[in-house]
Amino acid sequence: MLYQIKNGAVELGANRVISNIDFEIRGNEKIAVVGRNGCGKTTLLNLILGKVDLTKKGEDTTLIKSGKIKIGYLSQGAFSNPSKTVDEEMRGTFAHIIHKKQREEELISLLQASDDLSLIKELSRIQEELGGEDGYFYEKEYNLLFTKFGFMPSDRERALSTFSGGELTKLAFVKLLLENPDILLLDEPTNHLDINTLEWLEGYLKSYKKAIVLVSHDRMFLDKIVDVVYEIEHGITKRYVGNYTSFVKQKEENYERELKAYKKQQAEINRLETLIERFRDTPTKVSMTDSKMKQIEHMEKIEEPKRFDLRTFKGSFVPKRDTGKEILTVKNLKIGYDIPLAQLSFNIYKKQRIGVIGGNGLGKSTLLKTLMGKLPALGGEITFGYQVDVGYFDQQMMQNTSNKTVLCELWDSFTKLTETEARGALGAFMFTGDDVFKTVDKLSGGERVRLALAKILQEKPNFLILDEPTNHMDMIGKETLESMLESFEGTILFVSHDRYFIKKMAEALIVFDGNEAKYLPLTYEEYLEKRDTLSPVFEKKTVEEPKIAKGKDDYQKSKERARQERRLNKVYELIAEVEKQIDEKTKEQGLEENQSDFERLMKISSELEELENRLLELLEECEALENALK
Repeated sequence: MLYQIKNGAVELGANRVISNIDFEIRGNEKIAVVGRNGCGKTTLLNLILGKVDLTKKGEDTTLIKSGKIKIGYLSQGAFSNPSKTVDEEMRGTFAHIIHKKQREEELISLLQASDDLSLIKELSRIQEELGGEDGYFYEKEYNLLFTKFGFMPSDRERALSTFSGGELTKLAFVKLLLENPDILLLDEPTNHLDINTLEWLEGYLKSYKKAIVLVSHDRMFLDKIVDVVYEIEHGITKRYVGNYTSFVKQKEENYERELKAYKKQQAEINRLETLIERFRDTPTKVSMTDSKMKQIEHMEKIEEPKRFDLRTFKGSFVPKRDTGKEILTVKNLKIGYDIPLAQLSFNIYKKQRIGVIGGNGLGKSTLLKTLMGKLPALGGEITFGYQVDVGYFDQQMMQNTSNKTVLCELWDSFTKLTETEARGALGAFMFTGDDVFKTVDKLSGGERVRLALAKILQEKPNFLILDEPTNHMDMIGKETLESMLESFEGTILFVSHDRYFIKKMAEALIVFDGNEAKYLPLTYEEYLEKRDTLSPVFEKKTVEEPKIAKGKDDYQKSKERARQERRLNKVYELIAEVEKQIDEKTKEQGLEENQSDFERLMKISSELEELENRLLELLEECEALENALK
């Protein structure tokens, strides 16, 4: 048991945020904490981190930690000195390992001229510690994490102050993973990550050798990683074994079982009470009625189970007028700022649902802004169809700093609404009572999303253009929006990193890859199945590159690409094999019979060094091939 809270609570001021906490972290469990926005998920992480105090509920309230466990948390303020370079900051994370490696080299050098037993013991201890801390692989781990989070090797020499907020969050994630804590706390770790990075991160976290506790609204991410789910509902924590999908099923089954048991007991109580009432005044039945009354008194009463907290917004997007068949025609559209990010052509037809996916910074949101006229096109044509009315959801809405009230924000956009109508429209999106007098700048992310959707609903558009509409929403909110969009009679174009949402909504995709963006008439599942065979569609080139003659040159390029892909697959196999050999050698190094055999230790150490150098060569080749194939 790494960590345990029994019969605890958390109070912030006069507020009891979580009323009943029973929580455990065992071994290397991967734990999700789920629940509605505001239920106390982040508060629970802060409790584990020691930032808030546990409130005692009774004498049996306990908080137990196993030894000196190291707890790591993905913090936005991870870097105290922005003038440092990335490399300086990251290497500080494993300075103790570098120090041990230096001492190991000193001891090996000393033992070449001496057979001092104390030096052998010290070397053995240091090598055992390095093995336990993965100290022989920190360079490999650093290289892997840095490149997989989308950074170039040259970025290591840049000052932290030169990175954007999103990039700093990713660098903080790299630093945290390099610290290798015993319990890794992650609060919405998928923010700022594109789909490719997400897929890699899932595998990395799933194989992480220590415990993870994470809060996330990404349902697919949770399904791929976690094996335990704690739900916080009505202030109570409850443990479920399994991934998120399993949790949802178990929760429904538990509720049905508890409800059935409650109803059965209530029926039995009603039956006994009816008998008591019927024979209460019958002298010959006094003993029987007393017995039935005692039977009811001695029953262990089953409480009626609380129904799930399903409070959510409601409404339906009903277009005010119909469109023709053609909704949008895009021809040779160049998007970007000073330099084109991509060039693309596609058609959108009535009632289509098209998802826009791809890496960060490639132009997905830029495409939507260009279609809406918020950015000028750098070339090409945009033509909307007959009677197309656009409803646009933009992430910039989250930055709204208006000091207007929620009611005035809606009213100013729709002046013909009566107060009753405006309150009704806001009430459908969970702004009730005094909530309508909150100022917009004080709203949470989820509340701002709901306000934006309420305004779009009033516009009654027939074409929705949505940029990350599920951000800041909890699970129930996402499911509600999905249901609203599924019943929408119009057309939808959306950008999203939420793979579950994409999978459910998109019947076709616009995929950004490198300098290219292509329309693909594929669902998300079909795209994943065919992604590797589609890679030749996306050639790494600038938008301005002139067309070259087809024929022999194309054949040679295709042939070279196929050769690179074959080699890359082989490199992947070799990396796995070398990593396996390193693991075996590390275990051999720690065997008791080898600890006093200096020559054997030297031989193993030399073999490990050769394997590490080979692994580094393969990783560099892998990176070069991956970049060439982008």
